[in-house]
Amino acid sequence: MCGAKAGGPDLAGVDVAKETIIQGSVTRDGEPVHGYVRLLDGNGDFTAEVPTSASGQFRFFARPGTWTLRALVPGATVDRVVVASPGAQTEVPIAI
Repeated sequence: MCGAKAGGPDLAGVDVAKETIIQGSVTRDGEPVHGYVRLLDGNGDFTAEVPTSASGQFRFFARPGTWTLRALVPGATVDRVVVASPGAQTEVPIAI
């Protein structure tokens, strides 16, 4: 259901037309933040969690639908609601 590729958003070898991708980066004052991003379903239930990369990036492969991303970083927790569609990359920048 989920997966983050360390080092960034390279999608080489992934058939993006068949995937529902939610990805983005977590920053504070324009700088990448190391932490975790959780994927919560439409009921707010935990589905998956990935660490951010050194550049603050994260990625999930999920079902189409409405999701909540919860960024957990030192000193802050931020939620973003997103709607993901099949065959699309939903980009979610999260500024702390």
